[in-house]
Amino acid sequence: MQPPFPVTEAMATVRIHLDAVDTDNAPLLIASGSHQCGLIRERDVGEIVGASEIYSCDAEPGDVWLYATAILHASDRAVRPTRRKVLQVDYSATDLPKPLEWLLD
Repeated sequence: MQPPFPVTEAMATVRIHLDAVDTDNAPLLIASGSHQCGLIRERDVGEIVGASEIYSCDAEPGDVWLYATAILHASDRAVRPTRRKVLQVDYSATDLPKPLEWLLD
């Protein structure tokens, strides 16, 4: 389930890296500033990505990344597949519109 975009737009995501992630191990790639573009239609993703600076989120075990949940992000296919475990937590201070509810159990 994906919350309505106004909810996603107000959320933050925390990634705690349990394993190292380098350029060979398919790090998270983010399109800098894309979270400020509002709701991006699939047909417009290429244009937004092409106009954005792309950052590779390499990490060591224990590194923590915090980013806007709505930012365009992806990973390439790993060149040298190894473990790439992360603990990801999405935070929201926004209530969902009725009848939707956050699962709290």
